Amino acid sequence: MQNVDFEQKIGQILYGCGPENAKKIIVRAEIFTENDGGKYEFDYFDENDELDWFSPDGRAVADLTDVLVAYKSFFSDNNLTDGKPIWSKCEITVDIPEEKIHINLHYDD
Repeated sequence: MQNVDFEQKIGQILYGCGPENAKKIIVRAEIFTENDGGKYEFDYFDENDELDWFSPDGRAVADLTDVLVAYKSFFSDNNLTDGKPIWSKCEITVDIPEEKIHINLHYDD
């Protein structure tokens, strides 16, 4: 699997679980050290550019956790941390009209 494959899967999960009127989905995630779950905040901007939050179903959260844990392993296995400890937090932005995803990784100190 490549970096782009993970991003595509993450985007699909978020697009599938987000509100129908969402133009942009923003997720703040923290994966637990044991890689057995995480903490999430799910926000979105609607067609009027108003910010709101949403709560996806448990299956979407479980799928997102699985992909993020695999993404962390991918970074570790391929030495992609630039000498830093592996990341545990990230902010994911999915721009639906532009069909773009951006993942900002936050590395542990």
